[in-house]
Amino acid sequence: MKEIKWIFVLFAIAAAACMIGMGVAIGEESIIGLIACIVALIAVMGLGFSTKAKMRRAGKL
Repeated sequence: MKEIKWIFVLFAIAAAACMIGMGVAIGEESIIGLIACIVALIAVMGLGFSTKAKMRRAGKL
C-alpha cells in the first residue's frame, strides 16, 4: 500500500471548506463571502496542482 501524502489531504479539505463556504455565502446572500470563497478555491486548487507537478518532476510521486 502506498504512503499517504498528507499535504494533498490538507489541500482537499481546504478545497471542500471553500465549497462549503460558497454554499453558506449563497444562503446568507453575501456577495463578498461568495467571491472570497471562489478566489480561495481557485488559489487552493492551483496550489495543489502545482505542488503535485513539482513533486512529480522531483520523482516523489
